[in-house]
Amino acid sequence: MNTLLPELADIRSPAFTQALQHKIDNKTKPLGSLGRLESLALKIGEILGTDAPVLGAPQMVVFAGDHGLARRGVSAFPQDVSWQMVENFLAGGAAVSVFSRANQIELTVVDCGVNHDFLAGLPAGSQRPGLRVCKVAGGEQGTADSSEQAAMTPAQCQQAIENGVALVRSLPGNALLLGEMGIGNTSAASLLLSRLTGLNIEVCTGAGTGLDAAAVLRKTAILRDVLARHPDAKAPLDVLAAFGGFEIATMVGAVLQAAHERRVVVVDGFIASSAVLVAHALQPLVLQRCVFAHRSGERGHEFMLQHLGVQALLDLGLRLGEGSGGALAWPLLQAACAMLREMASFESAGVSEQTEVQAEKV
Repeated sequence: MNTLLPELADIRSPAFTQALQHKIDNKTKPLGSLGRLESLALKIGEILGTDAPVLGAPQMVVFAGDHGLARRGVSAFPQDVSWQMVENFLAGGAAVSVFSRANQIELTVVDCGVNHDFLAGLPAGSQRPGLRVCKVAGGEQGTADSSEQAAMTPAQCQQAIENGVALVRSLPGNALLLGEMGIGNTSAASLLLSRLTGLNIEVCTGAGTGLDAAAVLRKTAILRDVLARHPDAKAPLDVLAAFGGFEIATMVGAVLQAAHERRVVVVDGFIASSAVLVAHALQPLVLQRCVFAHRSGERGHEFMLQHLGVQALLDLGLRLGEGSGGALAWPLLQAACAMLREMASFESAGVSEQTEVQAEKV
């Protein structure tokens, strides 16, 4: 599959990182006493290329799409919940809506391929506030059933990625928070994790929206069959086309474009991380721009984070998705930036710096 992807340059600058670390170390506090907030401040400073970072016009984007595989009963909820939840997002009643509003984060929902027409009954060319329609398959279709054929054709996968690139180009701000919605998308993420890392599908598969133990076993068996049906899907884009969802593929494009623009990419849970997993397989430098908001309660997420070699900020047992974890973690990013910009140094505050006291030899 020949898809033109945004190019990522290495943003590391040892001299700048050293200067940034020196500034953090010389704040009025014991060395390292703000723990991981210090490493978060360092990372944001590196991404934005400044020692006085300001996060402006943050964008929470919820990518929504339906999955043909959902017809196999891999979710505890019916597929209609996808479009119903999109309406809930637009009405401001979902968790991510509430959390985004509380933190002054702009929320956009993207219809990447939901089995519903959100513009039905409206005059031609009409738009709904907070909604972007970027359907891939045409009409009201989601992806194909990956237990029968590839979820996407190569052309559809390419279009979804390009939609994500174009979307980010149209959004203001220097921070992108990833959200998603799509009944069946934990199955897609589990398949991506298994094929891209070589992990057994049993390790990668969890309860999703709330399956009981017996249903998880059935889901695992279905996913094992899906993997066996696509043995030649090994390259990242081929894996994405075989197993992914339109919302995940669109998110891959969005992540790569945001990384190209040196936006801070705030990654939510299992599904959002699966898009970053694909983006990383395509361009490993993407991780330089990513902050992982939380470790999901979904079983495979821990293994995904381990494979990427990253640590999440929060561990609250969340497994809602939507971008809820990203919105909850947002105040930590703001605090890290404020610390870098506003916290006094020992010199500016006239405070004596800590000294190293050696114990007397007896």
